[in-house]
Amino acid sequence: MTIRPPAEIGMPLDEVDTPALVVDLDAFERNLHRLADRVAGTGVRLRPHAKTHKCAVIALKQMELGAVGVCCQKVSEAEALVYSGVKDVLVTNEIVGETKLRRLMALAGMARIATCADDPAQIVALDEAAGEAGISLPVYVEVNMGGNRCGVEPGEPALDLARRVMDAPHLSFAGLQAYHGSAQHLRAWDERRQAIAGAADKARMTRDLLARHGIPCGNITGAGTGTFEFEAGSGVYTELQCGSYIFMDADYGRNLDRDGGETRSFEPSLFVWATVMSRPTEDRAIVDAGLKALGMDSGPPNVWDEPAARYDRASDEHGRLVISAATNRLKLGDKIKLVPGHCDPTVNLYDWYVGVRGERVEAIWPIVARGAVY
Repeated sequence: MTIRPPAEIGMPLDEVDTPALVVDLDAFERNLHRLADRVAGTGVRLRPHAKTHKCAVIALKQMELGAVGVCCQKVSEAEALVYSGVKDVLVTNEIVGETKLRRLMALAGMARIATCADDPAQIVALDEAAGEAGISLPVYVEVNMGGNRCGVEPGEPALDLARRVMDAPHLSFAGLQAYHGSAQHLRAWDERRQAIAGAADKARMTRDLLARHGIPCGNITGAGTGTFEFEAGSGVYTELQCGSYIFMDADYGRNLDRDGGETRSFEPSLFVWATVMSRPTEDRAIVDAGLKALGMDSGPPNVWDEPAARYDRASDEHGRLVISAATNRLKLGDKIKLVPGHCDPTVNLYDWYVGVRGERVEAIWPIVARGAVY
């Protein structure tokens, strides 16, 4: 059930109920433009990953700035986006099961829909479902870039799958899905560079092998917020799937740049707005944002606007702050911004974004794919 927004347009930020998912619109827009500007003129396309934001409004803003479409991970995410007006969606995942396949094919009559495969049985099932629906479905062969999650091995195994897609009467070979997810959070700049150099070598070798066997591969899609500069400069990747760049989070903030300092490519724009609900001692404050308000898989959030406070521990509905200096400002009823450790699962806990310009609410956006995990 979608609950009412915690704010109204025009309301001062301090009156927004908590916990709330707040977007600093100025920082958000700067992030949008920074990535678009970084790839302008390179010939590399943007296809941002909507699993980060799950919001059609944001997807359409990304496409207004030149993105060719968006990615998502689940059929239900694709449904929410397409029904809200997003007309080009790549499901960067393997779709298994008749129910999911029928739903995917239904979307293909409303928008450009593509998906991935890493097994011959998936190709057979996709072809049968596309034939029943009377469509031709673009399919990417997913290649293991080193993350050891989904993906067939590069080279001959990928060639075999590409041939099977080419031979399927109701499918078209769209290219290679070549995402190296585990490289995104390698802290050192050179570690990330080396990981993507290895991935690009695998993708290049596979692309060239396909070409030698008469299979053109004009699209190699992948990349993420932590590594996009390397894929964009590789001469191999044609499409970038960055997602978290619009918001950033505490974990991405730990990545280092070329000189060993904190990365400055993008800035935090997504915050959980929380209230101090208890102040039992001088060195402890309790806020109303715990495990049900914050994704904690990548560690606790950073406290954005009180340097003397550190988020120490979460329980279901409480967050404990450790206070290290008597000069802190926090008292009962005060509100603070928390930078989530991981933005994606944090977003999935909310129904609404509260867009704030300065200290006033300017926009309220529905998170239409919240809870879309099937």
